[in-house]
Amino acid sequence: MKRFNYKAKEKETGKIVKGSIQAENEQTAGRLLIEQGYIPQTVTEEGNNIFGGKGHVTSKDRIMFTRQLATLIGAGLPLATSLRTVAEQTQAKAMKTIVEEILAKVEAGKTLYDSFAEYKDVFNGVYLALIRAGETSGTLDLALKRLADQEEKDAAMLSRIRGALVYPAIILVVIIAVLAFMMIMVVPQVKGLYEDMGKELPGLTKFLVGISDFFAQFWWVVLIIVAAIIAGLYYSVKKTSAGRKAADAFKINVPLFGALFKKLYVSRFARTTEMMLATGVPMLDSVKIAIESTNNVVVEEEYSKSLDIIKGGKTLSEGLKERNYMLPLVPQMASIGEESGKIDEMLGKAATVYENELDEQINAISTMIEPILMVIMAGLIGVVIGGTLLPIYSLVSSVA
Repeated sequence: MKRFNYKAKEKETGKIVKGSIQAENEQTAGRLLIEQGYIPQTVTEEGNNIFGGKGHVTSKDRIMFTRQLATLIGAGLPLATSLRTVAEQTQAKAMKTIVEEILAKVEAGKTLYDSFAEYKDVFNGVYLALIRAGETSGTLDLALKRLADQEEKDAAMLSRIRGALVYPAIILVVIIAVLAFMMIMVVPQVKGLYEDMGKELPGLTKFLVGISDFFAQFWWVVLIIVAAIIAGLYYSVKKTSAGRKAADAFKINVPLFGALFKKLYVSRFARTTEMMLATGVPMLDSVKIAIESTNNVVVEEEYSKSLDIIKGGKTLSEGLKERNYMLPLVPQMASIGEESGKIDEMLGKAATVYENELDEQINAISTMIEPILMVIMAGLIGVVIGGTLLPIYSLVSSVA
């Protein structure tokens, strides 16, 4: 798909307008302009990449686009008109380009699902499945609204989790900065003072001086080692399946945060399954996509065992029972939903329970971490002070 700049005249008013349009070729661009009520005068290809170095699509851009499109379609506007209106209102360049691309594909006769499916790096499996279900059932506006609501919830939840980690990170930076200052500026002076007086350094002070001397001479080695470790971990997690699996296993087993991540994955699975079933996606497809939405390969492998059970004719609740990392409320609510015929509603209630528990747990962790870090900081700084100031007091006392 290419971008073309055009100059055209409006059929009704005769007004000359300029702009750009996405199309397969120059002829298609001209035809699209005619269909939109313009008389093309010039149509020239821009000749650059669709992204053109304009940046990437953020979750905020995608949520805003989805919300606007749902509102316009729900108001009764035709799909093409809705897409064109959203494209005109979109400020983010990368998102605007994609919307224009999708509009061109839709106007060329493609389904909305097929048009969206060409941007799988922007629209995930959940998004595409709900687009397909909404387009098929004629409830596209409801499907888009559900998508926007869920993406906003996910973004808010991740923001709260990151927020819970910001304060500990700041405290750790302060601890490191204070320790570095003490080791670089204070410890060497204590060493020089003892050497000038011909005294032997106390054991703790010797230990701190040794660390200070090592960093003074080999700081560049430490930086290289730290950079190599960070780069190695990043490559392992991002580029290798074994590294990704190890990182995901660490998330659900790490003390304090492991329970939080388990609830996050369970609530995400239940909420996604609810959305899929409510929009008309078949059970097996709903569960498969919901499993993928957890975004943790260890959890996905465990939850995927339920697919074979469901394929064998068993219910969702039976498939989810005794699954590792699956909290008990979900299969229980699924069983109630299967009996009442409201399985999507019951899964939604289970998701709400765990989402509320997540909020409470995040707040509790934030409150708990603060005193723990303060104790650690006080202990480390106390060791450094004990190895620097106490020897100085000892020297002053011996001189006096």
